[in-house]
Amino acid sequence: MKRRDTLKAITLSSLGLAGLNPQVAVAENIPDTPVTIPGGRQKFEAERDEKLKKEKFFTAHELQTVTVLGDIIIPKDEKSGSASQAGVPAFIEFMMKDVPRNQTPMRGGIRWLDNQCKKRYNNPFVKCTQAQQIEIVDMIAYPEQAKPDMTQGVAFFSMMRGFVATGFYTSQMGIKDIGYMGNTPNQWQGVPEDVLKQYGLSYES
Repeated sequence: MKRRDTLKAITLSSLGLAGLNPQVAVAENIPDTPVTIPGGRQKFEAERDEKLKKEKFFTAHELQTVTVLGDIIIPKDEKSGSASQAGVPAFIEFMMKDVPRNQTPMRGGIRWLDNQCKKRYNNPFVKCTQAQQIEIVDMIAYPEQAKPDMTQGVAFFSMMRGFVATGFYTSQMGIKDIGYMGNTPNQWQGVPEDVLKQYGLSYES
C-alpha cells in the first residue's frame, strides 16, 4: 500500500468521516472581496469569517512547515493533487484563528518537530532532505509503533493529520478524490416493464 493510501486510511478511520463537515469553508485562496452571506449563515458569522481570513497566525517558517507536512500526508498522485494544491495550508491557517485552543498545540508541535530534526539532522524540518523528513514522520505517524519518547510528536502529527484530511476532503479536489457525487439529478423512466407485467399492467392500458 502506498504511503498516501496508508495515511489516508488511518486518517479516515480515525475521523470516521465525521470531521468532514460540508459547512466548513475551505479557504483555497484568501481573496480580498466584499462580505457575502451564504445560505444558512448569519451576517455576523460571515463578517467574523472575513475578519479571521485577514488576520495572520502562522509565521512564514511555520506555514512552510505545515505545507511540507501536509504534502507528505496527502501527496500528489495520478488521481488528484496534493494537500497544498487543494488549499489545505490556508484552511489550517483559518482554523487556528477560528478555534484558538489549537494554536498552542500546533505551534508547540512545529517547535518540537524542528528541535528533533536539529538534533538528528542539524537542520529544521523544512531544510531536511526528503528522506530525513519521511524518516522523522515515520517515527510519529503510527501511534502503535512509536517509541515512548515520541509521545508529543505523535500527538502533534495526529492533530496535523486530522486538519489536513478535513481540509483536503472538504475541498473540491478532495471530494472528487473520494468519488463523492452528492445529490445528482436523474431522469425518471417510469415503472419498469417487468414490474408492470407482474401486476398485469401496461402503459397502454
